[in-house]
Amino acid sequence: MSFSKGINATAATLTKLRTGSSKCEFSGMCVTCQDGCPGLCEVGKSSIRAKEVLYPQPFGKITAASQKDYPVDYSHFNIMGTAVGATGIDPDPDKAIFPAVSLESWIGVESRIKLDLPIIIAAMGSTNVAADNWEHLAAGAAICGVGIVIGENVCAMDPDSEIKNGRVIHSPNLSKRVKDFQRWYNGKGFIAVQANVEDTSLGVQEYALEKLGVDAVEIKWGQGAKDIGGEVKLNSLERALLLKSRGYIVLPDPENPKVQEAYKAGAFKEFERHSRVGMVNQEDFNTRVEQLRKAGAKYVMLKTGAYRPADLARAVKFASDARIDLLTVDGAGGGTGMSPWRMMNEWGVPTVYIQALLVKYLDKLAARGAYVPPVAIAGGFTLEDHLFKGLALGAPHIKAIGMARSPLTAAMVGKTVGEAVKKGKVPPEYEKYGLTIDQIFIAASELREKMNSEFDSLPVGAIGVYSYFERLAQGLRQLMCGARKFALRHISRDDLAALTREAAEITGIRYIMEVDAEEVENILS
Repeated sequence: MSFSKGINATAATLTKLRTGSSKCEFSGMCVTCQDGCPGLCEVGKSSIRAKEVLYPQPFGKITAASQKDYPVDYSHFNIMGTAVGATGIDPDPDKAIFPAVSLESWIGVESRIKLDLPIIIAAMGSTNVAADNWEHLAAGAAICGVGIVIGENVCAMDPDSEIKNGRVIHSPNLSKRVKDFQRWYNGKGFIAVQANVEDTSLGVQEYALEKLGVDAVEIKWGQGAKDIGGEVKLNSLERALLLKSRGYIVLPDPENPKVQEAYKAGAFKEFERHSRVGMVNQEDFNTRVEQLRKAGAKYVMLKTGAYRPADLARAVKFASDARIDLLTVDGAGGGTGMSPWRMMNEWGVPTVYIQALLVKYLDKLAARGAYVPPVAIAGGFTLEDHLFKGLALGAPHIKAIGMARSPLTAAMVGKTVGEAVKKGKVPPEYEKYGLTIDQIFIAASELREKMNSEFDSLPVGAIGVYSYFERLAQGLRQLMCGARKFALRHISRDDLAALTREAAEITGIRYIMEVDAEEVENILS
């Protein structure tokens, strides 16, 4: 099995090997490194561009994910169907049809937020790729009745933010992001505002609760792509100075006169802005939860990343003790920001593994009669079989699947194609379907009927998100119908079988050759 050893050339960092596939497996270098080569690989390019090569390129225009081939992933499990009965509906062939499957889910403790689909679009923060597509993504989330989280650093990155005595009192960017969702909100789903160390210091969540009509907030411990703070690049000295004045780590130091001279001379073109890492302890966590509730938060959530098992245990225990409304656990390794490429591949607990641990920890709480929070699992989920497997592997605790890169892709493609169609420049791939939005987007007519005159004001990328989620919804209903489970609450771990002994050992899902062993014996005898 390949573990993607020695990645020394990848499309993520726009690098390649001179010798192509002929490489040293453990280092990733060309088998023969030749004097005179201009430096096409990671090592060579790093000798010219140094730390710039840490990050996927081109920055601000892409999302990125690990190339590492983990020993066990969701493809190592198959969904088990049956020819017998139905759960959640009458076992009648005229009633037990896949369109009858309910995909409604919920989060929350004292009061529940209903979700039309078991999906939460994980936090999209201050990165360019998120900002450039936000209105399409937020509108899509709202019309689909799912959750979406505004990510970290939005207020501080907003050049028009007003900060007084170290606290944000106005941010046009954050305000717009909230309104982009609220404009299309249909009574299902939610929008939450996330905060990291700097956001907390600036009072971003208090501002959102008090001024923007938000009632859900998310405390952030980390993400599956990196184990350090959020990062972006800054393309002007003025921006670099502004962000340093707002409390961020900015490299190189924009206040250093020599650095300023080097920048003006063209020695480099971008600064890096880095967030700080948080320091977690239960007392501070509980205090922060209470602060947010007193500030008006109806729903307080926690997101944690792919940290070591003890940190996952802390997240589970703290979330239980504080009666958190949603715990999101993000497995390694993909992201929508400027995550260092090697870190994205080589750090953290991959999603299947972290979900297996998560289930064990939640089951321990449940066995003791402790409060078990609603949970979302994230980390590379894109299609309907992934949704089913994520829900089943974590049953009964998983209420939603966290997704980021794929909904953003749907928004970007929907925007790109939709705007081209409106300009009369239909992409050749789609000319066979027609020349208008309603002809090319297959779900457009259905959406137009639902929204009436509002449809024409909808950001066109939202149609892409809606269409993508409609595909996921029908695909998931079909898989659930085949398993004879007609509502999400009926999905169980028994609906999966492990294809390898290793997958069975890691997760506790039965090996496929041992599934139904007792029932089989009873039937045959």
